[in-house]
Amino acid sequence: MRDVLDRLLPWWEDGSTVALATVVGTWRSAPRQPGAAMLVGVDGEAVGSVSGGCVEGAVYELGRQVIDTGEPVLQRYGVSDDEAMGVGLTCGGILDVYVERLSRADFPELGEVAADIAAGRPVTVATVVEHPDPTRLGTRLVVRPEGVPSSGSLGSGRADSAVTDDARGMLAQGRTATLEYGPDGERRGDGMRVFVASYAPRPRMLVFGAIDFAAAVARIGSFLGYEVTVCDARPVFATRSRFPDADEVVVSWPHRYVEAQLAEGALDSRTVACVLTHDPKFDVPLLQVLLGDGGPQLAYIGAMGSRRTHEDRLARLREVGLTPEQLAPLRSPVGLDLGARTPEETAVSIAAEIIALRWGGGGEPLRETTGAIHRHTD
Repeated sequence: MRDVLDRLLPWWEDGSTVALATVVGTWRSAPRQPGAAMLVGVDGEAVGSVSGGCVEGAVYELGRQVIDTGEPVLQRYGVSDDEAMGVGLTCGGILDVYVERLSRADFPELGEVAADIAAGRPVTVATVVEHPDPTRLGTRLVVRPEGVPSSGSLGSGRADSAVTDDARGMLAQGRTATLEYGPDGERRGDGMRVFVASYAPRPRMLVFGAIDFAAAVARIGSFLGYEVTVCDARPVFATRSRFPDADEVVVSWPHRYVEAQLAEGALDSRTVACVLTHDPKFDVPLLQVLLGDGGPQLAYIGAMGSRRTHEDRLARLREVGLTPEQLAPLRSPVGLDLGARTPEETAVSIAAEIIALRWGGGGEPLRETTGAIHRHTD
């Protein structure tokens, strides 16, 4: 929806009724990704694209039908011998397109969602696109991060709770996808498909220190959905070839890089920082910026090193004026106690601590805990 929002919002504001077609699933070499959208607007205007031209004509006609009937349609488009030159996908892909009528009455929360997107505030919109009960089709739940009220409903408290948990996890990773549940939100079941559209940039992971452990952390950070930056002041080590999984490799003194990122407003409360240099000339000025007054309020700040290195680092940070309260957020030695030895195992340990801190996990074996596996933090 993001790519057609500028045209959609004025129509919604003036009370017009349009059709919104959204790609909610893709297979093989489909030309557009989930979330790609097309509008059938006022006076029959077409805006946007769901397939780069392959099936737009068919989707347009379906949109006009949905405006007239008010009944949403989930349509699959693929390729076969008899349709390849008609409304099929000549690329050989398959895509599911959900077409719905949209107006103030159909989506009263759109104005608030648009405001969140414009302000860069993370928000997800979960929409039921398939359900055995036709009255549940098109129901929506607008989900925001922990501590920020959500709105709408998918028709049952159980479904709302399950989808809210999953949508927040997807929002934290900036992911958009269709999820499947039982008709009432049962995790082990099928019948209800919910399209979860996340409107947020990927969270950032800053990895300081161009060492072998950093390569493993960058790899797992990318796997978890982070936009990964590796930063080191030594150009001989901070190279793209050594960190192929990082989105960005920066040659800079770490504390100067963070100061520049702060000035640009490029760090937020979802950002995680992993300080792996365990060298005082890099660690101390960097952690002084990260932890000091005016520093970023990051989701996680971890620093690697032995317990002796940790104690020495704390003493140096106290010498430059950091208080116990300022030092409290520092996770050092970094990671959970998994008995990790190798860089890859250490990266898993660090990732486990980041995940546990994000969702309030304790790190215990699940068999030794009671209650729900997925924690509810509302």
